[in-house]
Amino acid sequence: MAFNFGAPSGTSGTSAATAAPAGGFGGFGTTTTTAGSAFSFSAPTNTGSTGLLGGTQNKGFGFGTGFGTTTGTGTGLGTGLGTGLGFGGFNTQPQQQQQQTTLGGLFSQPTQAPAQSNQLINTASALSAPTLLGDERDAILAKWNQLQAFWGTGKGYFNNNIPPVEFTQENPFCRFKAVGYSCMPNNKDEDGLVVLVFNKKEADIRSQQQQLVESLHKVLGGNQTLTVNVEGIKTLPDDQTEVVIYVVERSPNGTSRRVPATTLYAHFEQANIKTQLQQLGVTLSMTRTELSPAQIKQLLQNPPAGVDPIIWEQAKVDNPDSEKLIPVPMVGFKELLRRLKVQDQMTKQHQTRLDIISEDISELQKNQTTTMAKIAQYKRKLMDLSHRTLQVLIKQEIQRKSGYAIQADEEQLRVQLDTIQGELNAPTQFKGRLNELMSQIRMQNHFGAVKSEERYYIDADLLREIKQHLKQQQEGLSHLISIIKDDLEDIKLVEHGLNETIHSRGGVFS
Repeated sequence: MAFNFGAPSGTSGTSAATAAPAGGFGGFGTTTTTAGSAFSFSAPTNTGSTGLLGGTQNKGFGFGTGFGTTTGTGTGLGTGLGTGLGFGGFNTQPQQQQQQTTLGGLFSQPTQAPAQSNQLINTASALSAPTLLGDERDAILAKWNQLQAFWGTGKGYFNNNIPPVEFTQENPFCRFKAVGYSCMPNNKDEDGLVVLVFNKKEADIRSQQQQLVESLHKVLGGNQTLTVNVEGIKTLPDDQTEVVIYVVERSPNGTSRRVPATTLYAHFEQANIKTQLQQLGVTLSMTRTELSPAQIKQLLQNPPAGVDPIIWEQAKVDNPDSEKLIPVPMVGFKELLRRLKVQDQMTKQHQTRLDIISEDISELQKNQTTTMAKIAQYKRKLMDLSHRTLQVLIKQEIQRKSGYAIQADEEQLRVQLDTIQGELNAPTQFKGRLNELMSQIRMQNHFGAVKSEERYYIDADLLREIKQHLKQQQEGLSHLISIIKDDLEDIKLVEHGLNETIHSRGGVFS
């Protein structure tokens, strides 16, 4: 046997092959482990009961990932399907619990205890016709009992010889009840996923993740054939953190397998192991395994304690996705507040994920813009290289054909080119139409009617010719300006000479 936890203290005489609970779902009858099993646990001392619906175990199965409370008998969705008529998160009174048979399986038909009928009769007497005082004050007491039953708290006195009725939120008359929906897990038992809820913040768990894995490995006995792996870490309300783990067992022949979730959970539920986990900060443990169709059918057929069958049937009809969601009762303001906190937490996580996606989209848009600019640049470069290559080929062909007479095919090609050139230069042909289109495009660009995204580029040789032409024009204008300046100086000299001649003549005649 590759791995075996010995019997805990107080279970002397228990062998490794004795029956052990299968985890949260323990009502399938006793199970025996064969001698060839590579991973087995001996029966724990604090087994309580072996049935899911009829015992004190209330953390065998959890819906979702964060629907759990820190107490063992909380009203959470994640505390599992334990006590009561299908949901372990609701604390039914001992008088209302149904007795389960161990050999009848998980969903065997319960037997109605006489105490439950007496409880119902006593509740009806306390609400309608108490006989405690024997006068008109009994009517006032009945109204007071009704008020307590509506609130789901207090005691209802109705008879001097019979103990009072304890009103809880699970009683059928409590008004603060609703039905919500929780996701059903879709993991197999072979996946070996077990959820541990720590009373620590997520940052602390992540910073000490390696130490946590080592501590859990010590809890499992420190066996070198076992490896603890963390599947995921998630934040829960009230500074709690959910850690999903699984254990891989390596056999001597080199193969490996995951320890089943129910087997690992059964080991964690042992008294000494649970104490060690509590020292590590674990407040809740549960398996993450899917329900079988028979289990789902049994849960849906029996309304939870205190829930009206009509409301339960309506909840099943209103289920938005019966394949993935299952109705879950919500009793009391604490449960409503807990679900509200979980919803706020999930909303924050979704918003964080949306922010990350938005940043990724912005980065992709920037990369796309940069890529498009590079593609346009490479296209321009390709066009430039094509023109340069064509010029090289033309010069090479001219050099190769130098000294030879014009051949017939070359002459024919020249005639065709001349014909094409003539057609292009004709006023009513292609060149005229092209000039007309170019003028229309210039007008549209001038008035801003059309914003074209095309860019036109000039060949380098043509650009050099244009620059040379403009340079010559500039030099000609500069020369013309200098000539005009010289002429202006000459004109000023002539005007000055004329003025002096006129003054001199005026002096002679005077």
